[in-house]
Amino acid sequence: MTASPKIELKNVCKSFGSKVVLDNLNLSIAAGESVVVIGGSGTGKSVMLKCILGLLAPESGEIFIDGQPMIGQPSQVREKILLKTGMLFQYAALFDSLTIWENVAFGLIQAHGMKRRKAREIAIQKLSLVGLGPDLADKTPAELSIGMQKRVGLARAIAADPEIIFFDEPTTGLDPIMGDVIDNLIRDCTKALGATTLTISHDMESAQKIADRIALLYKGSVVWSGPATEIETSGNPYVEQFVRGDVDGPIELDILKP
Repeated sequence: MTASPKIELKNVCKSFGSKVVLDNLNLSIAAGESVVVIGGSGTGKSVMLKCILGLLAPESGEIFIDGQPMIGQPSQVREKILLKTGMLFQYAALFDSLTIWENVAFGLIQAHGMKRRKAREIAIQKLSLVGLGPDLADKTPAELSIGMQKRVGLARAIAADPEIIFFDEPTTGLDPIMGDVIDNLIRDCTKALGATTLTISHDMESAQKIADRIALLYKGSVVWSGPATEIETSGNPYVEQFVRGDVDGPIELDILKP
């Protein structure tokens, strides 16, 4: 008997006025699998993620986490399901008014009701997993570089040992070396947890490093999905154009339209 997907989207549609962003989007992610959804700006990647998290409501379709429907659920039911997830935001999204350890422990204290002393211990432990020492625990985000802030964001994402982790453009704004560091940390930390991960990105190099499977999103639909090792030899014209970064091909750029 085949296990049910950890995350599943069925015929999800989302529009803003006359602009169709998600067009019968279908995506299935198995337990323990790392899937990276790639695509250019405006293809619906962020909207897809917001629909999964319940921040946006699709007009139609179904979204499941562990077989439980997410659409149409009362907020308290949806929040309970989301307790098993972690999130690394695009620019880390740390709270300026909180110390580093308080940022990492935010979900432990606010969502899981953990006592501050215990939460601090776990926060320092998670910081060590991303290569940051306890001497940074009481500093503020403003005292850290962008790369270090990303590490703090990753520590926060894994703080509660989540079953599912979402990554929103994890290497955006980083130089190639720091981007590689973050990719390695993501891969190592999520494998250690056995977590299911969904990443949205436009960074092909990053996608190939952290993904088991890559899906290309174009005009709100998946136009190709396959093992990360086959992305260079897919034979799919959409993938080939995206990988090469060519202007010419089936992917149309709105900016080039007359």
